[in-house]
Amino acid sequence: MTLEIDTERVLCSVAELARDGCRGFTIGDGDWPLRGLVVQVRPGVIRAYQNWCPHLGYALNFVPHGFLSPDGALLRCHSHGASFEKEDGLCIAGPCRGRHLLPIPIEVHVGWVLLAAGI
Repeated sequence: MTLEIDTERVLCSVAELARDGCRGFTIGDGDWPLRGLVVQVRPGVIRAYQNWCPHLGYALNFVPHGFLSPDGALLRCHSHGASFEKEDGLCIAGPCRGRHLLPIPIEVHVGWVLLAAGI
């Protein structure tokens, strides 16, 4: 039996998350592609959010895949220092405290993290 994966929806592999904790992605072309990040909250729990800080709308990272706080416990906006919980994207410190990162629906299938079907 062959399992097929829609490669256009692949965001990253689960193995990459186990190694790095977080990965950025871009899907689409033109002026408004979907830019986001995938983060492993804990083994078996993965979330995805738009790469857009609710404070001023900047991307969270300066360098590719650089979304985590130094200890890896939180997502962080490197422009103004806002810190977000990985589980639900809630800002717990910084200029947008109480606001959330925008979630992106995902699926995990045979070792791959994919954009949810129909998105």
